[in-house]
This record gives sequence, C-alpha cells and structure tokens, in this order.
Amino acid sequence: MERNNQVDDSLKIGDNVRAEIRSGHYLGELVEINGPRALVKVLAVLKHPEQGDLHNPYNPDVPMFHERRALSFTEKTNVLLRDVKRHTGIIPEYNDSLRAAAEAEIASMDRLQRWAAKSLEQMQQLLKEYK
Repeated sequence: MERNNQVDDSLKIGDNVRAEIRSGHYLGELVEINGPRALVKVLAVLKHPEQGDLHNPYNPDVPMFHERRALSFTEKTNVLLRDVKRHTGIIPEYNDSLRAAAEAEIASMDRLQRWAAKSLEQMQQLLKEYK
C-alpha cells in the first residue's frame, strides 16, 4: 500500500478499508474513528507481516528475531487514520488470503536468498580479481 499521509475525510463507520498495520497489509471494516486513529476489524490479509527486528531489517544477527503472525480474523486493531484507505473491491475469504499472503512472503524470501547467493558469488569473483 502506498503511503501518502493524506487522510481520507470521506471514510465512515462500516466502510470496507485497506489498512497498513506495522509491516502487514489488511482488508477490513472501519469500526470506529477516534481522532488521528481508526479501529479496524480485520477481514483478510493482503501482505503478511515481515519477520525479524523491524529496526534492523534483513539482519539475522539481532538479540531477538521476532516472529510476527498475521492479525486474526475479526481481530480489532488501532491504526493511524492516514494508513487507512477505502476499499471498493471484493474481500477474499480470510484463510485463503492468509495462505496466499504467507506464500507470497515465502516467495519473496526465496528470491532474496537467491539474490544474496548470486551477489556473494559475484563478490567472491571480484575479490579474486582484486588480488
């Protein structure tokens, strides 16, 4: 979801919304607006939260490597209103969306792992040439 810090003033209770919550993205229902925050009831997962220390991304050597589960079906969570956008499409079934989001996260990790291996191979070759 693209962040633009613009609050949609037309949002109202009961609207279907797309919300960025920490490193995960969800579809849900707007339950309450309270100042700069909104209470959102989770109905589907678009992007599974990232694992590890969010302050040290992609670093496995941190004191605590956090496990981050996706928010549960109908779980209510407070979100900054600027991270909530209206959603007009269909909302998929929660369990299907959760599996798809987890599989997409695994696929992106596999791609990152292959990139790291290829980069390491290239750097080792360059190091030989630099001698």
